[in-house]
Amino acid sequence: MTFLERSHLDIIRAVDLHGSMTAASNALHLTQSALSHSMRKLEDRVGIKLWHREGRSLRLTPAGTYLLTTANRLIPQFVYAEEQLAQFARGERGTLRIGMECHPCYQWLQKIVTPYLRAWPLVDFEVKQKFQFGGIGALFAYEIDLLVTPDPLRKKSLHFEPVFDYEQVLVVSSDHPLRENDHVIPQQLGEEVLFTYPVSQDRLDIYTYFLAPAGRTVRKQKVVESTDIMLQMVACGRGVAALPRWLVEEFSEKYPVRAVRLGPSGVQKQIFLGVRRTDLEVNYLNAFMELARNYSEHS
Repeated sequence: MTFLERSHLDIIRAVDLHGSMTAASNALHLTQSALSHSMRKLEDRVGIKLWHREGRSLRLTPAGTYLLTTANRLIPQFVYAEEQLAQFARGERGTLRIGMECHPCYQWLQKIVTPYLRAWPLVDFEVKQKFQFGGIGALFAYEIDLLVTPDPLRKKSLHFEPVFDYEQVLVVSSDHPLRENDHVIPQQLGEEVLFTYPVSQDRLDIYTYFLAPAGRTVRKQKVVESTDIMLQMVACGRGVAALPRWLVEEFSEKYPVRAVRLGPSGVQKQIFLGVRRTDLEVNYLNAFMELARNYSEHS
């Protein structure tokens, strides 16, 4: 016999989000008595409490916490399915939501967006920029449809496709002492200020593949969100950075900076596009991946 309904998941999620039954009832456009009655009926049928009352506040029981976790996982998928059906009903193809785990790749993405939007005028297009960033989790939670990342995580339900190779290099000013070096070694960066994007060190290639294996670090790390500002700081001799070689070469006419190899063999990387395997037949998503592959092959 079915006793758990979508409405129960909506209610427990709304109470957690808004802090009380009253606020949740307003958000769901239901009366508080209807909300309370629905949840009491569920508690009676399963024979367990979902909340304990503490004055005017509610505290979840272990069963309530489990139900909230389930709601947070399932409701986005319901919303996603409803959005897709609504778009089909309106004659649209769907929405392509892209998550970025590669800050420098915004420049690459900009070159693909315009031809894609022209080719697919009925597809809504969104770029999620504020993931600092659980991109894999965002794919599983249906918050994004495609992930641009240099660090794929192999899962059976996900598909990752490499779209281009690149070399991560040290970026220095045109008058930096290391500018003419064929390559640098970790010990040479001990007194440097390193500019990085706002991500954890374990996701910064210069630490993972260059400094950490040698047991070395820099004098100071400073976070900069903008690529342009980062390169201006490097050009003015305020520090160094680590960026893809193609990006440094692209900006070298604008800023007096040089690229120097990290170690004798360099740090070689790839950019991947990750999607859910269940979406591999979605035509507008496949079209974006094909455009990305073709651009990379001919650039």
